Amino acid sequence: MSSRKISAENRGRVFAAQDIKGCAVPLQRLVMLIFFLQPIAFGAWLPRIPDIQAKLELGTADLAVALLGLPIGTLITLPFAGRLVSRIGGRMAIIYGFIFFLAVVSLPAFAPSVMLLFFALIVVGVALSTVELGMNVEADVTEKATGLIIMSRCHGFWSFGIMAGSLIGVAAIAIGLSPHWSILITAIVILPAALIASLRLPKLSESHHAENSQAMTGFKLPSLALLGICAFVFGVTMTEGAIADWSAVYLRDVMNAEGAQTGLGYSVFAFMVAAGRFSGDYMKGRFGAVAIARGCGIASLAGMLVVLLAPATPLALLGFAAVGVGVSVGFPLAVTAVASLTDRPPASSVATLSFAALTGFLIGPPIIGFLGELLGLRAGLAVLLVPLFVSLLCTRLLIPTQTDMAGDLVEREAV
Repeated sequence: MSSRKISAENRGRVFAAQDIKGCAVPLQRLVMLIFFLQPIAFGAWLPRIPDIQAKLELGTADLAVALLGLPIGTLITLPFAGRLVSRIGGRMAIIYGFIFFLAVVSLPAFAPSVMLLFFALIVVGVALSTVELGMNVEADVTEKATGLIIMSRCHGFWSFGIMAGSLIGVAAIAIGLSPHWSILITAIVILPAALIASLRLPKLSESHHAENSQAMTGFKLPSLALLGICAFVFGVTMTEGAIADWSAVYLRDVMNAEGAQTGLGYSVFAFMVAAGRFSGDYMKGRFGAVAIARGCGIASLAGMLVVLLAPATPLALLGFAAVGVGVSVGFPLAVTAVASLTDRPPASSVATLSFAALTGFLIGPPIIGFLGELLGLRAGLAVLLVPLFVSLLCTRLLIPTQTDMAGDLVEREAV
Protein backbone atom coordinates (compact mmCIF):
# COMPACT_ATOMS: atom_id res chain seq x y z
CA MET A 1 0.00 0.00 0.00
CA SER A 2 1.32 3.42 -0.89
CA SER A 3 2.57 5.81 1.80
CA ARG A 4 1.86 9.51 1.93
CA LYS A 5 3.78 12.11 3.83
CA ILE A 6 2.12 13.39 6.99
CA SER A 7 2.72 16.51 9.04
CA ALA A 8 5.54 16.69 11.56
CA GLU A 9 2.95 17.03 14.31
CA ASN A 10 1.50 13.61 13.55
CA ARG A 11 4.68 11.79 12.57
CA GLY A 12 5.63 9.22 15.15
CA ARG A 13 2.57 9.81 17.35
CA VAL A 14 1.93 6.16 18.08
CA PHE A 15 0.74 5.51 21.61
CA ALA A 16 1.93 2.30 23.18
CA ALA A 17 1.01 -0.01 26.02
CA GLN A 18 2.87 -2.85 27.66
CA ASP A 19 1.91 -6.42 26.85
CA ILE A 20 2.43 -9.35 29.22
CA LYS A 21 6.04 -9.74 28.02
CA GLY A 22 6.85 -6.11 28.66
CA CYS A 23 7.09 -5.16 24.97
CA ALA A 24 5.56 -1.97 23.63
CA VAL A 25 2.31 -2.51 21.72
CA PRO A 26 1.30 0.30 19.33
CA LEU A 27 -2.15 1.67 20.03
CA GLN A 28 -3.49 0.78 16.60
CA ARG A 29 -2.60 -2.88 17.18
CA LEU A 30 -4.42 -2.90 20.50
CA VAL A 31 -7.53 -1.48 18.87
CA MET A 32 -7.36 -4.07 16.08
CA LEU A 33 -6.94 -6.83 18.67
CA ILE A 34 -10.07 -5.62 20.45
CA PHE A 35 -11.99 -5.63 17.17
CA PHE A 36 -10.85 -9.23 16.66
CA LEU A 37 -11.77 -10.45 20.15
CA GLN A 38 -15.20 -8.83 20.47
CA PRO A 39 -17.24 -10.92 17.98
CA ILE A 40 -15.71 -14.36 18.65
CA ALA A 41 -18.30 -15.49 21.19
CA PHE A 42 -21.15 -14.14 19.05
CA GLY A 43 -19.67 -15.91 16.03
CA ALA A 44 -19.81 -19.18 17.98
CA TRP A 45 -23.58 -18.67 18.29
CA LEU A 46 -24.28 -18.36 14.55
CA PRO A 47 -23.67 -22.01 13.49
CA ARG A 48 -25.78 -23.18 16.43
CA ILE A 49 -28.97 -21.38 15.34
CA PRO A 50 -30.28 -24.52 13.58
CA ASP A 51 -29.67 -26.52 16.78
CA ILE A 52 -31.63 -23.97 18.84
CA GLN A 53 -34.40 -24.05 16.24
CA ALA A 54 -34.58 -27.84 16.42
CA LYS A 55 -34.43 -27.93 20.22
CA LEU A 56 -37.32 -25.48 20.58
CA GLU A 57 -39.18 -27.02 17.62
CA LEU A 58 -39.54 -23.64 15.89
CA GLY A 59 -40.81 -23.03 12.38
CA THR A 60 -39.11 -20.52 10.13
CA ALA A 61 -41.53 -17.73 11.08
CA ASP A 62 -41.20 -18.52 14.81
CA LEU A 63 -37.41 -18.33 14.53
CA ALA A 64 -37.70 -15.05 12.63
CA VAL A 65 -39.82 -13.58 15.44
CA ALA A 66 -37.26 -14.67 18.03
CA LEU A 67 -34.40 -13.20 16.00
CA LEU A 68 -36.18 -9.81 16.09
CA GLY A 69 -35.00 -9.53 19.68
CA LEU A 70 -31.46 -8.66 18.63
CA PRO A 71 -32.34 -5.65 16.43
CA ILE A 72 -34.93 -4.43 18.91
CA GLY A 73 -32.42 -4.50 21.76
CA THR A 74 -29.77 -2.78 19.68
CA LEU A 75 -31.88 -0.06 18.12
CA ILE A 76 -33.63 1.00 21.35
CA THR A 77 -30.23 1.25 23.05
CA LEU A 78 -28.34 3.24 20.42
CA PRO A 79 -29.51 6.75 21.46
CA PHE A 80 -28.66 6.10 25.11
CA ALA A 81 -25.43 4.30 24.26
CA GLY A 82 -24.35 7.28 22.15
CA ARG A 83 -24.78 9.65 25.07
CA LEU A 84 -23.05 7.22 27.42
CA VAL A 85 -20.02 6.77 25.17
CA SER A 86 -19.81 10.55 24.63
CA ARG A 87 -19.74 10.99 28.40
CA ILE A 88 -17.29 8.25 29.45
CA GLY A 89 -15.28 7.78 26.26
CA GLY A 90 -14.59 4.78 24.07
CA ARG A 91 -12.09 3.13 26.42
CA MET A 92 -14.46 2.82 29.38
CA ALA A 93 -17.34 1.84 27.10
CA ILE A 94 -15.20 -1.01 25.77
CA ILE A 95 -14.16 -2.21 29.23
CA TYR A 96 -17.66 -2.24 30.73
CA GLY A 97 -19.19 -3.30 27.43
CA PHE A 98 -16.99 -6.37 27.18
CA ILE A 99 -17.95 -7.51 30.67
CA PHE A 100 -21.67 -7.02 30.01
CA PHE A 101 -21.62 -8.52 26.53
CA LEU A 102 -19.60 -11.64 27.37
CA ALA A 103 -21.75 -12.20 30.47
CA VAL A 104 -24.97 -12.36 28.45
CA VAL A 105 -23.95 -13.63 24.99
CA SER A 106 -24.69 -17.27 25.84
CA LEU A 107 -28.18 -16.57 27.26
CA PRO A 108 -30.04 -17.27 23.98
CA ALA A 109 -28.60 -20.80 23.88
CA PHE A 110 -30.03 -21.50 27.36
CA ALA A 111 -33.52 -20.23 26.47
CA PRO A 112 -36.18 -22.94 27.05
CA SER A 113 -38.88 -21.25 24.95
CA VAL A 114 -39.28 -18.95 21.96
CA MET A 115 -40.40 -16.08 24.20
CA LEU A 116 -37.35 -16.35 26.45
CA LEU A 117 -35.15 -16.67 23.35
CA PHE A 118 -36.64 -13.40 22.11
CA PHE A 119 -35.94 -11.58 25.39
CA ALA A 120 -32.46 -13.09 25.70
CA LEU A 121 -31.60 -11.72 22.26
CA ILE A 122 -32.89 -8.29 23.32
CA VAL A 123 -30.40 -8.34 26.20
CA VAL A 124 -27.60 -9.39 23.83
CA GLY A 125 -28.58 -6.56 21.47
CA VAL A 126 -28.36 -4.02 24.30
CA ALA A 127 -24.86 -5.21 25.20
CA LEU A 128 -23.75 -5.45 21.58
CA SER A 129 -24.68 -1.87 20.69
CA THR A 130 -22.72 -0.47 23.65
CA VAL A 131 -19.45 -2.31 23.13
CA GLU A 132 -19.43 -1.90 19.34
CA LEU A 133 -20.15 1.83 19.55
CA GLY A 134 -17.28 2.19 22.02
CA MET A 135 -14.96 0.29 19.68
CA ASN A 136 -15.77 2.49 16.69
CA VAL A 137 -15.36 5.67 18.74
CA GLU A 138 -11.97 4.44 19.96
CA ALA A 139 -10.89 3.57 16.41
CA ASP A 140 -11.86 7.06 15.27
CA VAL A 141 -9.94 8.69 18.13
CA THR A 142 -6.95 6.48 17.36
CA GLU A 143 -6.93 7.64 13.75
CA LYS A 144 -6.91 11.26 14.92
CA ALA A 145 -4.22 10.62 17.53
CA THR A 146 -1.84 8.64 15.32
CA GLY A 147 -2.50 10.11 11.89
CA LEU A 148 -3.03 6.58 10.54
CA ILE A 149 -6.12 5.35 8.69
CA ILE A 150 -7.06 2.04 10.34
CA MET A 151 -10.86 1.83 10.24
CA SER A 152 -11.03 -0.61 7.32
CA ARG A 153 -8.42 -2.90 8.84
CA CYS A 154 -10.20 -2.76 12.20
CA HIS A 155 -13.34 -4.06 10.56
CA GLY A 156 -11.22 -6.63 8.76
CA PHE A 157 -10.05 -7.94 12.13
CA TRP A 158 -13.69 -7.93 13.30
CA SER A 159 -14.51 -10.16 10.33
CA PHE A 160 -11.67 -12.50 11.24
CA GLY A 161 -12.97 -12.60 14.79
CA ILE A 162 -16.50 -13.56 13.83
CA MET A 163 -15.10 -16.10 11.36
CA ALA A 164 -12.97 -17.60 14.15
CA GLY A 165 -16.04 -17.77 16.36
CA SER A 166 -18.07 -19.49 13.66
CA LEU A 167 -15.31 -22.06 13.23
CA ILE A 168 -15.39 -22.67 16.98
CA GLY A 169 -19.12 -23.28 16.63
CA VAL A 170 -18.52 -25.69 13.75
CA ALA A 171 -15.91 -27.55 15.82
CA ALA A 172 -18.34 -27.75 18.74
CA ILE A 173 -20.92 -29.33 16.43
CA ALA A 174 -18.34 -31.83 15.20
CA ILE A 175 -17.46 -33.00 18.74
CA GLY A 176 -21.08 -33.00 19.92
CA LEU A 177 -20.77 -30.13 22.43
CA SER A 178 -24.15 -28.56 23.24
CA PRO A 179 -24.75 -24.98 22.05
CA HIS A 180 -25.07 -23.36 25.48
CA TRP A 181 -21.85 -24.85 26.84
CA SER A 182 -19.83 -24.13 23.70
CA ILE A 183 -20.81 -20.45 23.66
CA LEU A 184 -20.41 -20.02 27.43
CA ILE A 185 -16.95 -21.62 27.42
CA THR A 186 -15.91 -19.42 24.49
CA ALA A 187 -17.05 -16.29 26.34
CA ILE A 188 -15.22 -17.30 29.52
CA VAL A 189 -11.98 -17.90 27.60
CA ILE A 190 -12.24 -14.61 25.68
CA LEU A 191 -13.04 -12.38 28.70
CA PRO A 192 -9.53 -12.22 30.29
CA ALA A 193 -7.83 -11.45 26.97
CA ALA A 194 -10.44 -8.81 26.15
CA LEU A 195 -10.04 -7.09 29.52
CA ILE A 196 -6.23 -7.15 29.34
CA ALA A 197 -6.28 -5.51 25.92
CA SER A 198 -8.97 -2.98 26.89
CA LEU A 199 -7.27 -1.91 30.13
CA ARG A 200 -4.05 -1.24 28.22
CA LEU A 201 -5.70 1.33 26.03
CA PRO A 202 -4.28 4.76 26.94
CA LYS A 203 -6.60 7.39 28.36
CA LEU A 204 -6.80 9.60 25.32
CA SER A 205 -8.06 13.15 25.64
CA GLU A 206 -11.81 13.33 26.23
CA SER A 207 -11.92 16.36 23.94
CA HIS A 208 -12.50 14.03 21.02
CA HIS A 209 -15.69 12.75 22.61
CA ALA A 210 -16.83 16.23 23.63
CA GLU A 211 -16.20 17.48 20.09
CA ASN A 212 -18.26 14.68 18.59
CA SER A 213 -21.06 15.25 21.09
CA GLN A 214 -21.24 18.97 20.30
CA ALA A 215 -21.20 18.29 16.56
CA MET A 216 -24.26 16.07 16.88
CA THR A 217 -26.42 18.52 18.86
CA GLY A 218 -29.44 19.92 17.08
CA PHE A 219 -31.30 18.36 14.19
CA LYS A 220 -30.99 18.73 10.45
CA LEU A 221 -32.65 16.74 7.71
CA PRO A 222 -30.18 14.52 5.81
CA SER A 223 -29.29 15.54 2.26
CA LEU A 224 -30.18 13.46 -0.78
CA ALA A 225 -26.51 12.49 -1.10
CA LEU A 226 -26.43 11.21 2.47
CA LEU A 227 -29.69 9.31 1.97
CA GLY A 228 -28.29 7.75 -1.21
CA ILE A 229 -25.14 6.57 0.54
CA CYS A 230 -27.27 5.23 3.39
CA ALA A 231 -29.30 3.28 0.81
CA PHE A 232 -26.03 1.89 -0.56
CA VAL A 233 -24.82 0.66 2.81
CA PHE A 234 -28.28 -0.58 3.83
CA GLY A 235 -28.26 -3.18 1.05
CA VAL A 236 -24.73 -4.24 1.91
CA THR A 237 -25.35 -4.71 5.63
CA MET A 238 -28.77 -6.28 5.12
CA THR A 239 -26.99 -8.98 3.12
CA GLU A 240 -24.35 -9.40 5.84
CA GLY A 241 -27.00 -9.89 8.51
CA ALA A 242 -28.99 -12.31 6.39
CA ILE A 243 -25.98 -14.50 5.64
CA ALA A 244 -25.00 -14.47 9.32
CA ASP A 245 -28.34 -15.77 10.56
CA TRP A 246 -29.62 -17.90 7.69
CA SER A 247 -26.61 -19.44 5.90
CA ALA A 248 -26.44 -22.43 8.25
CA VAL A 249 -30.20 -23.02 8.07
CA TYR A 250 -30.14 -22.63 4.28
CA LEU A 251 -27.37 -25.20 3.84
CA ARG A 252 -29.18 -27.64 6.12
CA ASP A 253 -32.74 -27.27 4.82
CA VAL A 254 -32.23 -26.38 1.16
CA MET A 255 -28.86 -27.93 0.30
CA ASN A 256 -29.28 -30.92 2.63
CA ALA A 257 -25.90 -30.36 4.28
CA GLU A 258 -25.27 -32.25 7.51
CA GLY A 259 -23.29 -31.79 10.71
CA ALA A 260 -20.39 -29.35 10.62
CA GLN A 261 -21.00 -28.60 6.93
CA THR A 262 -23.96 -26.41 7.87
CA GLY A 263 -21.65 -23.87 9.53
CA LEU A 264 -19.16 -23.61 6.68
CA GLY A 265 -21.26 -21.17 4.65
CA TYR A 266 -20.80 -18.34 7.12
CA SER A 267 -17.17 -19.24 7.81
CA VAL A 268 -16.33 -18.95 4.10
CA PHE A 269 -18.36 -15.74 3.82
CA ALA A 270 -16.66 -14.12 6.85
CA PHE A 271 -13.19 -15.07 5.61
CA MET A 272 -13.80 -13.40 2.24
CA VAL A 273 -15.24 -10.31 3.93
CA ALA A 274 -12.06 -10.01 6.00
CA ALA A 275 -9.81 -10.59 2.98
CA GLY A 276 -11.67 -7.91 1.03
CA ARG A 277 -11.36 -5.41 3.85
CA PHE A 278 -7.63 -5.97 4.30
CA SER A 279 -7.03 -5.34 0.59
CA GLY A 280 -9.62 -2.58 0.30
CA ASP A 281 -7.33 0.39 0.97
CA TYR A 282 -4.83 -0.77 -1.66
CA MET A 283 -7.53 -1.46 -4.25
CA LYS A 284 -9.16 1.92 -3.60
CA GLY A 285 -5.85 3.71 -4.09
CA ARG A 286 -5.27 1.93 -7.38
CA PHE A 287 -8.72 1.90 -8.98
CA GLY A 288 -10.80 4.46 -7.06
CA ALA A 289 -13.73 4.10 -4.70
CA VAL A 290 -16.49 4.07 -7.32
CA ALA A 291 -14.85 1.40 -9.47
CA ILE A 292 -14.19 -0.84 -6.48
CA ALA A 293 -17.74 -0.40 -5.20
CA ARG A 294 -19.20 -1.28 -8.59
CA GLY A 295 -16.98 -4.34 -8.97
CA CYS A 296 -17.94 -5.52 -5.50
CA GLY A 297 -21.61 -4.85 -6.20
CA ILE A 298 -21.50 -7.04 -9.29
CA ALA A 299 -19.66 -9.75 -7.33
CA SER A 300 -22.29 -9.77 -4.57
CA LEU A 301 -25.17 -10.01 -7.04
CA ALA A 302 -23.45 -12.81 -8.99
CA GLY A 303 -22.58 -14.67 -5.79
CA MET A 304 -26.14 -14.48 -4.49
CA LEU A 305 -27.43 -15.89 -7.77
CA VAL A 306 -24.98 -18.78 -7.44
CA VAL A 307 -26.21 -19.45 -3.88
CA LEU A 308 -29.83 -19.45 -5.02
CA LEU A 309 -29.28 -21.65 -8.08
CA ALA A 310 -26.58 -23.99 -6.72
CA PRO A 311 -27.48 -27.70 -7.05
CA ALA A 312 -24.98 -28.80 -4.38
CA THR A 313 -23.27 -27.51 -1.23
CA PRO A 314 -19.78 -26.87 -2.73
CA LEU A 315 -21.18 -24.52 -5.35
CA ALA A 316 -23.29 -22.75 -2.72
CA LEU A 317 -20.13 -22.22 -0.67
CA LEU A 318 -18.49 -20.64 -3.71
CA GLY A 319 -21.47 -18.31 -3.97
CA PHE A 320 -21.18 -17.33 -0.30
CA ALA A 321 -17.49 -16.55 -0.90
CA ALA A 322 -18.35 -14.22 -3.81
CA VAL A 323 -21.01 -12.45 -1.73
CA GLY A 324 -18.41 -11.99 1.03
CA VAL A 325 -16.03 -10.25 -1.38
CA GLY A 326 -18.89 -8.16 -2.71
CA VAL A 327 -20.01 -6.70 0.62
CA SER A 328 -16.56 -6.46 2.23
CA VAL A 329 -15.60 -2.83 1.63
CA GLY A 330 -19.06 -1.28 1.41
CA PHE A 331 -19.18 0.21 4.91
CA PRO A 332 -15.60 1.64 4.97
CA LEU A 333 -16.14 3.26 1.56
CA ALA A 334 -19.45 4.70 2.72
CA VAL A 335 -17.89 6.18 5.87
CA THR A 336 -15.29 7.99 3.77
CA ALA A 337 -17.97 9.29 1.41
CA VAL A 338 -20.35 10.67 4.07
CA ALA A 339 -17.51 12.23 6.05
CA SER A 340 -16.71 14.38 2.98
CA LEU A 341 -20.23 15.85 2.77
CA THR A 342 -20.27 19.52 3.69
CA ASP A 343 -23.93 20.03 4.63
CA ARG A 344 -23.50 18.78 8.21
CA PRO A 345 -20.68 17.85 10.64
CA PRO A 346 -18.87 14.62 9.66
CA ALA A 347 -19.70 13.01 13.01
CA SER A 348 -23.40 13.56 12.44
CA SER A 349 -23.24 12.09 8.93
CA VAL A 350 -21.32 9.04 10.11
CA ALA A 351 -23.80 8.52 12.95
CA THR A 352 -26.71 8.58 10.46
CA LEU A 353 -24.86 6.13 8.23
CA SER A 354 -24.12 3.81 11.16
CA PHE A 355 -27.80 3.75 12.10
CA ALA A 356 -28.78 2.84 8.52
CA ALA A 357 -26.07 0.17 8.37
CA LEU A 358 -27.05 -1.39 11.67
CA THR A 359 -30.73 -1.29 10.77
CA GLY A 360 -30.03 -3.16 7.54
CA PHE A 361 -27.87 -5.72 9.33
CA LEU A 362 -30.48 -6.45 11.97
CA ILE A 363 -33.81 -6.35 10.14
CA GLY A 364 -32.69 -8.48 7.19
CA PRO A 365 -32.82 -11.83 9.04
CA PRO A 366 -36.41 -11.54 10.36
CA ILE A 367 -37.70 -10.29 6.99
CA ILE A 368 -36.16 -13.28 5.26
CA GLY A 369 -37.53 -15.57 7.95
CA PHE A 370 -41.11 -14.40 7.41
CA LEU A 371 -40.81 -14.71 3.64
CA GLY A 372 -39.10 -18.07 4.02
CA GLU A 373 -42.06 -19.36 6.02
CA LEU A 374 -44.46 -18.34 3.24
CA LEU A 375 -42.42 -19.04 0.10
CA GLY A 376 -39.47 -21.17 1.20
CA LEU A 377 -36.01 -20.09 2.34
CA ARG A 378 -34.59 -20.03 -1.18
CA ALA A 379 -37.23 -17.45 -2.16
CA GLY A 380 -36.63 -15.59 1.09
CA LEU A 381 -32.93 -15.15 0.35
CA ALA A 382 -33.77 -14.12 -3.22
CA VAL A 383 -35.21 -10.90 -1.78
CA LEU A 384 -31.61 -9.78 -1.13
CA LEU A 385 -31.17 -9.28 -4.88
CA VAL A 386 -33.32 -6.13 -4.66
CA PRO A 387 -31.33 -4.16 -2.02
CA LEU A 388 -28.06 -5.35 -3.58
CA PHE A 389 -29.18 -3.95 -6.94
CA VAL A 390 -30.14 -0.65 -5.28
CA SER A 391 -26.68 -0.55 -3.68
CA LEU A 392 -25.10 -1.04 -7.08
CA LEU A 393 -27.09 1.90 -8.47
CA CYS A 394 -25.92 4.13 -5.59
CA THR A 395 -22.19 3.43 -6.00
CA ARG A 396 -21.73 6.60 -8.08
CA LEU A 397 -22.14 8.59 -4.84
CA LEU A 398 -18.94 7.14 -3.36
CA ILE A 399 -16.67 9.86 -4.71
CA PRO A 400 -13.18 10.48 -3.27
CA THR A 401 -12.92 13.07 -0.52
CA GLN A 402 -11.09 16.34 -1.00
CA THR A 403 -8.59 15.37 1.67
CA ASP A 404 -7.88 12.14 -0.14
CA MET A 405 -7.23 13.98 -3.40
CA ALA A 406 -5.03 16.54 -1.65
CA GLY A 407 -2.99 13.79 -0.08
CA ASP A 408 -3.30 15.15 3.44
CA LEU A 409 -4.25 11.83 5.04
CA VAL A 410 -2.09 8.79 5.56
CA GLU A 411 -3.03 5.62 3.70
CA ARG A 412 -0.42 3.08 4.59
CA GLU A 413 0.01 -0.02 6.67
CA ALA A 414 -0.52 0.78 10.34
CA VAL A 415 0.66 -2.53 11.72
